[in-house]
Amino acid sequence: MPPDAPKPPGPAENRVLLAGDAATARVPAWAFTLVRVLDDAVTIPGTRIGVGLDAILGFLFPTFGDAATGLVSLALLVLGFRMRVPGVVLWRMVFNIFLDTVLGAVPLIGDAFDLFWRSNRRNLALIERYERDPNRPATVTDYIVVTLGVLLVVASVVVPIVLGFALLRWLWHALSR
Repeated sequence: MPPDAPKPPGPAENRVLLAGDAATARVPAWAFTLVRVLDDAVTIPGTRIGVGLDAILGFLFPTFGDAATGLVSLALLVLGFRMRVPGVVLWRMVFNIFLDTVLGAVPLIGDAFDLFWRSNRRNLALIERYERDPNRPATVTDYIVVTLGVLLVVASVVVPIVLGFALLRWLWHALSR
């Protein structure tokens, strides 16, 4: 192999989607670790289905667990912005986080949804696929997209928390009668 040829991905680089392309070299290792922990840290024995903190926390703490992992998912959105991913791709990332947070907050159905949607893995794949020129300056539109995206995700986190408290309040009143 010539000295200037790219090395094949080793165990550390053989992470997720699209490993080996130019974008992978620029994606920080923490992003791959975060995606693995949130989306598929443990494989269900006898299957290829992985379970991560997103599904586990959503199951153990309905609405609150989904809200917490939705906030953590913002790290990939910020990474996409810092890597100058186009605005339309950032919007897709926001949609993935929003959908995962809102639908994941629905007890039982949301837990099954979390097992198969994998918004963090999808967002990392978008970063890898669409990452273009690292020297492209951020535009006003990029800032607007990320600001609106963050507000949308924060709203999608706040709504499940408010619904969770409303559910707890309703249960308290129903059981205390």
